[in-house]
Amino acid sequence: MEENKIWINYQTEINGLPQDLRFSKGAVEKIFKPFLLKISELHEITDRKVVAFIAAPPAAGKTSLAQFLEKLSRECIEISNVRALGMDGFHYPAKYLKENKITKDGQEILLNDIKGAPETFDVDTLQEKLREVRQEGTDWNIYDRMIHDVVHDVLSVEDDIILLEGNYLLLKEPRWTNIRILADYTVFIKARPEILKERLISRKMQGGLSREDAEKFYYTSDSKNVETVLKNSAAANETWMLQSDGDYFKIEDDDDVVIDDVTFAEEEEIPFEDIK
Repeated sequence: MEENKIWINYQTEINGLPQDLRFSKGAVEKIFKPFLLKISELHEITDRKVVAFIAAPPAAGKTSLAQFLEKLSRECIEISNVRALGMDGFHYPAKYLKENKITKDGQEILLNDIKGAPETFDVDTLQEKLREVRQEGTDWNIYDRMIHDVVHDVLSVEDDIILLEGNYLLLKEPRWTNIRILADYTVFIKARPEILKERLISRKMQGGLSREDAEKFYYTSDSKNVETVLKNSAAANETWMLQSDGDYFKIEDDDDVVIDDVTFAEEEEIPFEDIK
């Protein structure tokens, strides 16, 4: 059934580049604000720092969404301020990736050739930093896409509520279990693989690859990471579904719900500042 949506326009900067985002007013009011209120209340009840996760497959919009949620928390009086962080700064350094291999499916593979896979992350350091965040705070790593490498201890993080986004935060694998247990509240974003495929290919083409090369990279790397996240992530406190128009739908119980993939008509667009 077709439904009209009111869209909220939002401008932000991600990895040093300006981004124009939009979310439906329904998602903001029915999903995002209630989520932020829950983690705000959790902070008040426990009277300590709180860490929440948003885990999602590649191209599910988690980085943009986390930035939006941080902005939303600071615009709503009834919600405590949230600090959005990413886990991309915990890739192994480029030099390490180019010099080390792993054995996978009986073959030796250079880590740099599967950059972005779970094996290319320094999970031990991420765990250490998360423990520090939960105590007195820490300096956080970032991934600089201009130099395609990790930069250590760039962000000073002393906030009371941290919202961490990443692909593998809920992964059911031994190393990553040590990460999962450090979350006070979790969200997982589901998405149809075909939607993610087109978004990932488009992303590579925007970076300068031809359609043919972008598709090749998808099948040799991105598709495997998508499958890993969708099939091997632990259950979260909440599950949201990415739709083809970029909006999100909350799954009330974490069943395999099929959501109609329809194009919604735009009724009205309103600026972000008018949603308070």
